Amino acid sequence: MRRSSVNHPRRQGNPIPQRTYQPRKGEGLLPGARARQDVIAALDVGSTKVCVLVAELSEESEVDITGYGVAPSHGMRRGVVVDVEGTVRAICEAVEKAEHMADVRVRSVTLGVAGTHVQSFNNRGVIAIAREDKDITEEDVARALEAARVLTIPPDRDIIHVRPREFIVDGFDGIRDPVGMVGNRLEVEANIVTGSTTSIENILRCVARADLEVEGTVLSGLASGEAVLHPAERELGVVVADIGGGTTDVAIFDRGGLWHAAVIPVGGDHITNDLAVGLRTPLAQAEKVKIQDGVALVDLAPADEFVEIPDVGGSRTHRVGKRALAEIIQPRVEEIFDLIVKEIKKSGREGMLPGGIVVTGGTALLRGLDEVGQYETGLPVRVGYPQGQAGLADLVRNPGCSCAVGLVHFAAQNLLAKEEAGAAEPLSGLFAGIFGKVKNWFKQSY
Repeated sequence: MRRSSVNHPRRQGNPIPQRTYQPRKGEGLLPGARARQDVIAALDVGSTKVCVLVAELSEESEVDITGYGVAPSHGMRRGVVVDVEGTVRAICEAVEKAEHMADVRVRSVTLGVAGTHVQSFNNRGVIAIAREDKDITEEDVARALEAARVLTIPPDRDIIHVRPREFIVDGFDGIRDPVGMVGNRLEVEANIVTGSTTSIENILRCVARADLEVEGTVLSGLASGEAVLHPAERELGVVVADIGGGTTDVAIFDRGGLWHAAVIPVGGDHITNDLAVGLRTPLAQAEKVKIQDGVALVDLAPADEFVEIPDVGGSRTHRVGKRALAEIIQPRVEEIFDLIVKEIKKSGREGMLPGGIVVTGGTALLRGLDEVGQYETGLPVRVGYPQGQAGLADLVRNPGCSCAVGLVHFAAQNLLAKEEAGAAEPLSGLFAGIFGKVKNWFKQSY
């Protein structure tokens, strides 16, 4: 197999950062009957921060957050790895913080996948029910979904998700679960999400170099929706917009499932850059001003309040009105919502999303952002906070943690499914291809 041309710290005498934490002796079992291997972890590698959550499943199968770690991300840009070593160090730092808090050793994670390379489209799978009884089984559903995967995609892309939108039995549509029904022909309308093989392989290598295994991958927008949406919103039709640092993850849900997904190459960092240029101040100071004094809507900014802004050199300061800050911020926020509207039109669901838009991500905390969104889109807009978890819920009840919380929920669902099946299912799709290559690469390299 072709060796990677990436410069590796081990080969150059610069050691890979090692996680130093070890669980206490005798930590084999949690209180109760659950074993330590039932601990689950989520890893969200963003453009501005890396977030890790550790959780346990209670006896009632509820998610109990036990560990939380976050670290600045310096190796990602728009969801794509641009600095391998920087990304590995950020992952190690965040994981070690979560390990200390949870008092466990994290060995595997469920990973969020995002970036401007992500694309979404729809396809149909059709199979015949040839048995005499015509009963539709779970195996038939799996065959229909597999048939939906049979399509031509470029060799540099891999399928991340195949999510059923609806099933059709003998021409009757709108069916969510056809198992147990009778029919001659089963069809599935599926949403297929693909990503760049290279981009996904790079982030998987970073995770592997941080001494972690990947249990599964989940589209970041889908994970955010899992954390912030109410069931009724999924049914009616709703948009989730996770506004991160470098990108905005858009996921459109309807009839209970994923209908369309996209990644917009504009996020909170662009607001920060606008402020840095407009105020002639360093990026770090612009970010601080955005968080402390920024308002997304000019009408909400007081005209008689001012902020002291240091110059680029730091030797002098100048006063800027808070209204002037809002005049810089609002156009970029309007652009983000205009791009969200374009994705809604592209999905074909324009005028059919009464649930409106749920904005989440760190930038969603910008005051007045929801009001700008309502004006620009004509849809109801609310800020989404993670829900459905216990334990350290107060630490992660923040829009910036929505993706990580959603990943934990997906990891919990996967663990419960494995327990019900009695054994771990083999890797398929994305993992069978990319992650297998990564493991082989590590074996050959070290």
